[in-house]
Amino acid sequence: MPGTEKSSPLHAMSIDVEDYFHVAALSGVIRPEQWDTLPSRVEQNTERLLALFEKHQVKATFFVLGWVAERFPALIRKLSDHGHEIASHGYSHQLIYSQTQDVFREETLRSKALLEDITGKVVEGYRAASYSITRESLWALDILSEAGFTWDSSIFPVRHDRYGIPGSPSAPYSIETSSGAIIREFPLTTAHVMGLSIPAAGGGYFRQFPYPVFRYLFRNASGFGARPQMFYLHPWEIDPEQPRYNNASWFSRFRHYTNLNKCHDRLERLLEDFRFGTVSESYNAYEPDKTLLRSDQLIRLA
Repeated sequence: MPGTEKSSPLHAMSIDVEDYFHVAALSGVIRPEQWDTLPSRVEQNTERLLALFEKHQVKATFFVLGWVAERFPALIRKLSDHGHEIASHGYSHQLIYSQTQDVFREETLRSKALLEDITGKVVEGYRAASYSITRESLWALDILSEAGFTWDSSIFPVRHDRYGIPGSPSAPYSIETSSGAIIREFPLTTAHVMGLSIPAAGGGYFRQFPYPVFRYLFRNASGFGARPQMFYLHPWEIDPEQPRYNNASWFSRFRHYTNLNKCHDRLERLLEDFRFGTVSESYNAYEPDKTLLRSDQLIRLA
């Protein structure tokens, strides 16, 4: 990996395996009942990411949507067989705080069992659709623990219109749920510039910021090489040929389509500039943090 230093931290490379029509930004113009009628591109895009990771000898964590796993089990098995970590992205890509607890529990158990049947391995990690574990949906952590998950990566310590718990820790920590269970949290990356928390975890932020700006923010968040951070991307973000929905709002189109044609090459630059591994590898490489927060403390932070 040219450009990286062996002593630099092992950051977490994570991919949310979903198709272009699953995203919240397009939910106003694409209904879930339409998904099966639309041309899927998740398989070919994930294969491109797999090839890029193989080239750079990087192992990643793939947070797989149950809907995708059901339709492309061979793809998920291939990711696992190539040594990548498989984690859950839920089943239907709905915002948790818009679901009932019963529906969330059913979908969580369903998707976990599906992934474990495909890979033959225990699935311990989870990431919510659109990072929708917020102060209104911290009850989800109890259900995750009941289902057998030991760690989560859903909490973004920023203020945003769809997600975030402002003021929550930016370094990995543990949460004691309302039922007394303990679950480890690896939050999404934020940089701290002039007193502001700036998202620097990947996704749209990776595409919208010029690459040198994003690289600076990612390094800033890591204490300029002192601690691992979380990066995420979606397979559809390297696919400029995907169908375009011009009936979506201007803001949704900006969020979804900006710089799709540049993202693959930017990702390759990122792999050359930083060291990456799976979420579990990165978490285990982190200097032990004794921070333990109760879920009610997170509610008061928000």
